[in-house]
Amino acid sequence: MQLSDAQRLDWLRLIRSENVGPRTFRTLVNRYGGAGPALEALPHLAKQGGRTIRIAAREDCEREMEAIQKFGARLLCLGEDDYPKSLRAIDAPPPVLCVLGNVAFFARPAVSIVGSRNASAAGLAFTERVAAELGAQDVVIVSGLARGIDARAHRASLKTGTVAVLAGGLDRIYPSEHEDLARAISERGCLVSEMPLGLEPRGRDFPRRNRLVSGLALGTLVVEAARRSGSLITARFAGEQGREVFAVPGSPLDPRAEGTNDLLREGAIICTSSTDILEALAPILRDGLPEPGTLFETFNDPVEPLWDELDLLDAPPTPVTLAGHEMDEPEQAPFVTPVARVVQTNVDWRAHIVSLLGPSPVSIDDLARLSEAPLAQLRVTLFELELEGLIERHGGALVSLMMRSDHSAQ
Repeated sequence: MQLSDAQRLDWLRLIRSENVGPRTFRTLVNRYGGAGPALEALPHLAKQGGRTIRIAAREDCEREMEAIQKFGARLLCLGEDDYPKSLRAIDAPPPVLCVLGNVAFFARPAVSIVGSRNASAAGLAFTERVAAELGAQDVVIVSGLARGIDARAHRASLKTGTVAVLAGGLDRIYPSEHEDLARAISERGCLVSEMPLGLEPRGRDFPRRNRLVSGLALGTLVVEAARRSGSLITARFAGEQGREVFAVPGSPLDPRAEGTNDLLREGAIICTSSTDILEALAPILRDGLPEPGTLFETFNDPVEPLWDELDLLDAPPTPVTLAGHEMDEPEQAPFVTPVARVVQTNVDWRAHIVSLLGPSPVSIDDLARLSEAPLAQLRVTLFELELEGLIERHGGALVSLMMRSDHSAQ
């Protein structure tokens, strides 16, 4: 199916109208046989419900379409040939996607990789290895362009295929230090957003993005995640969408492993290599995606809507996310991770190197590469930490952080 330009404009106007989210959009289009007739019926329906509604102006949406074309991107509407099939299968898929890059990646099997923004060196190294190995098997890597695990997954799969889902418009990269990475992805992979150009991401837009990160993939791998992490929201969406959820086990002494260890207790598939993922996905590649369901029955937190949707036609409840969980990227001033501080002056190398260490041993070579610290500085810092009894050396040039309550590594 391919929409005409006039139909695509109607779709854009309807989804950009006040209080029209994916569920309301679907209900209106199904009832009236198209976005155009739905736009005509919307004022009367709103009046019947005792309210008024602001319908997106034709001129505004025409300007948006012109801006998208000028930006080099394109609109994909639900049901069109290039629209991702895996995303089409989720509950309340976005009616309109704005994409920049190679849409051919949507036709290939994909795995999403998410995790901690303040990731350990071991977590980053594992992410790099798994993403590269999956890419070598023609699997596309999907993530959310966040700091830490997300960024490492994208960089490791640039040569083989990666898709980044944005919470704001395609021209509003967050965090800003990933603008170069986003540009590389647009040239060698694909950027995706359901938001209009120019929209700065807000707090509630990140869970919306998370449902697309999981929805574009056959399975979601969580590498590191503290409790109440935004990565757990992505895992929740994956389970509800009937997709496989994988988690990397970690030390019970490392707070960055608490969320992933919880996922394993709740039924996620343990992942210690890319083979675990490929073997679990083999039946899905053969038989197709299962029906959406709920995996994690223990998540019984209060819920909050992702959209303020109209309820004019007895539409089902709006999609939900976990209230009380930390948004993947907060609306307020962003947390500056140690990785971000590397590009600044007067770097606190000790704090930066310690932040990458955990109870799991990591090679000094990986630590040097991931920290981007001068080799002399790294050696001095490790020597000082060893003298203070804060790190432990292992065979094979591996080091780990001593997780002892009577010491402070900072």
